[in-house]
Amino acid sequence: MRRKYTIPTAEAGRRDTEAIADLTLSDFLGGGVPLNLSCGFGLRNYQIAYETYGTLNAERSNAILVCHALTGDQFVARPNPVTGRAPWWPTMVGPGRPVDTDAYYVICSNVLGGCMGSAGPGAINQETSARWGASFPMVSITDMVRAQKALIDHLGVPRLHAVVGGSMGGMQALEWLRLYPGLLDRAVLLATASRQGAQGIAFHEAGRQAIMNDPHWAKGDYYDADIGPEKGLAVARMIAHITYLSEAKLEEKFGRRYQGRNFKTYSLDSDFQAESYLRHQGAAFTERFDANSYLYLTRACDYFDQAESHGGDLAAVYEECFRVNKPRVCLISYDSDWAYPPSESDRIENALRQAGVEVVPGAMASSEGHDAFLLPHDEAEGLVRYFLNQHK
Repeated sequence: MRRKYTIPTAEAGRRDTEAIADLTLSDFLGGGVPLNLSCGFGLRNYQIAYETYGTLNAERSNAILVCHALTGDQFVARPNPVTGRAPWWPTMVGPGRPVDTDAYYVICSNVLGGCMGSAGPGAINQETSARWGASFPMVSITDMVRAQKALIDHLGVPRLHAVVGGSMGGMQALEWLRLYPGLLDRAVLLATASRQGAQGIAFHEAGRQAIMNDPHWAKGDYYDADIGPEKGLAVARMIAHITYLSEAKLEEKFGRRYQGRNFKTYSLDSDFQAESYLRHQGAAFTERFDANSYLYLTRACDYFDQAESHGGDLAAVYEECFRVNKPRVCLISYDSDWAYPPSESDRIENALRQAGVEVVPGAMASSEGHDAFLLPHDEAEGLVRYFLNQHK
């Protein structure tokens, strides 16, 4: 079945006729000056879809940028008008929440390469008037951050009170620290890493192969077809979703319980609750996400390694970029997270401290696994609230 939404175009002044028009798109960014991507491509006249919450104060000093994870979007604190999904971080962002939209001007954008209105594979290539598909240039976490910088310039925000992000959003926040340490006061990093490990790369590749081996992927040129690579995308989501939960949480939620019966069918039907849950997650995902964007964003995560240019010496990277400006950093990890385990946060913390950066660590206990950063957690929420308001 074809996904139930149409990807918004990046063409000025209009949307696809079937798309819900309640999206905030930047004017074309870059103009005649291209955004020079890490792959060497110069991307011209691109758009970024974004949402803002709260009010920018007279001093323009209360802006917070929230960066979303792999399959998130700009609708961090209000329902998504395209998919109908609830806001993805209601425990952390909103009126009276730790990232308080009554006190701060909160910006959240769909990343470059995404599928909720920003320039990406499903957007229109202005030179050909057709969708980019797999001809869209490969993007990196660095490219996403440079596009966000262009967006906040476009919005008239000279400096950020903070950048906040978890998982891939935390990678973006780390790149903000590296690229623009003089433009932000602090950063909040949750369940993230300064590099994608071999295990994460392996899981991402399994997901990408599921998509690219779906015959309806058509080498990325499926936007005008009746059927897209939904089956491959569903399997990719199932593979990834396993990494978001801890073994303890899977046992607690499902164990070896059967789905809708108390006996084995001795077939390949969905006998176990764990199977049924994954199949549901995969099917639901195809209704809100684009397969090509999934390929591009997982590859961007795989390429992420802040210390690559310094032979793996992360401290040397931070010592170089924090020579003058030293934003404060809140670093939160969860003990059951095996996608980006606490050891990755420890590595970041040690390197930041060597560079003279003040770090507020938060080692959290949770049985939820990697997804813990998206779920209610009183201790983590309290720490973020304290950190953002301290010396405000």
